[in-house]
Amino acid sequence: MSRVLGIIAEYNPFHNGHLYHIAKSKQETNAQYVIAVISGNFVQRGNTSLINKWTKARMALLNGVDLVIELPTVYSISSAENFAEGAVKILNSLGIVDTISFGMETSDISTLNNIANVLYNEPKDYITILSHELKKGNSYPKARENALMMYLNDIKRYANVMAGSNNILGIEYLKALKRTKSTINPIGIKREKVLYNDKYIVDEFASATAIRKMLMTKELNDISKVMPRNSYLLLGEELKKGHYVIDISRFEKEIIYTLRKMSAEDIAKLPDVSEGLENSIKNAADSCNTLNELINIVKTKRFTQTRIQRILLYSLLGIDKKQMEISKKIIPYVRVLGFNNKGKELISEMMNLNPKLNVVTSVKKYIDNVANKNLREMLEKDILATNIYTLGYYSDSYSNLDYTNKIEIL
Repeated sequence: MSRVLGIIAEYNPFHNGHLYHIAKSKQETNAQYVIAVISGNFVQRGNTSLINKWTKARMALLNGVDLVIELPTVYSISSAENFAEGAVKILNSLGIVDTISFGMETSDISTLNNIANVLYNEPKDYITILSHELKKGNSYPKARENALMMYLNDIKRYANVMAGSNNILGIEYLKALKRTKSTINPIGIKREKVLYNDKYIVDEFASATAIRKMLMTKELNDISKVMPRNSYLLLGEELKKGHYVIDISRFEKEIIYTLRKMSAEDIAKLPDVSEGLENSIKNAADSCNTLNELINIVKTKRFTQTRIQRILLYSLLGIDKKQMEISKKIIPYVRVLGFNNKGKELISEMMNLNPKLNVVTSVKKYIDNVANKNLREMLEKDILATNIYTLGYYSDSYSNLDYTNKIEIL
């Protein structure tokens, strides 16, 4: 088999930075095939995908990816740790991936690997420092960053590394590779010109965050400069049809309604809820009229906005701590969203290597025949996520698209 490259992404939406990452990764690894594991209709920072997962898959196939696999919803809206581990477990299960490539703000992957080693091995001194930082009332990400700085004791090398969104995910990918004892080799590609949260254009580059902001302010001409032509046209088609969801606020009434229906004890069963946070959320939901208001009341130094938004999504999608714990213990199915001719070859190779691999090409067939209750429930959650997601459309809010939409074949 030729060299196969794995990428974990959100493509929300697909822009020139993603195109650069694929091209540079192929060049550095001499890969002939590219597999992308992408989040579906909801994404890791507790928000909605701008466009649906099939359109994102098509964008990827038009720009150098051969096979697109969906990361199940329970992972795609989870913490960076569970997001990364879910995706790495999928790539491991395929049995054909040689290399995983991810973007990073730093230029040295060994810096990220040193941090990943600390987080994976959890030395006693590091845990003591972390515990001390948490007692100060810091959020977990901030406490962890402070503890790592002190433990590694090299400010010059590690300062601001944990401030980079891509660095954080890169560290989690490296940690997941260690935890799963993976044979996949990691490489990092330095993010060029713009960072994840940057809201401006540099040459032909802009972050996905900036693109979504341009959409809100109707700066469509600027968007055409920073996306491949084919992706820009696909985005335009979805906008014209009203098939897009700008952000989580499209579901504010549904979320507030759901939280009002729940007791504080029910809210306590949602992932990421701890230390009495359920009471703050319940009180805010009972008195607020908008999500912004609710988030601003609940977020603190300890509980970040991203964490709060993820909790709101868990409530909307009915995901509890038990389901999240199960997701950490099982190997997910391989849900195919799209492929080209080379991707078809990859699927054949995967199935030849492991005939028992849980490959989903027909949702109905899989739901009807799968014996594993946990995998069935995980896929049912993906179906529900799409059914809720389309409620945010401006027209044609049909449900059951997971049954009726065909795989994207290029």
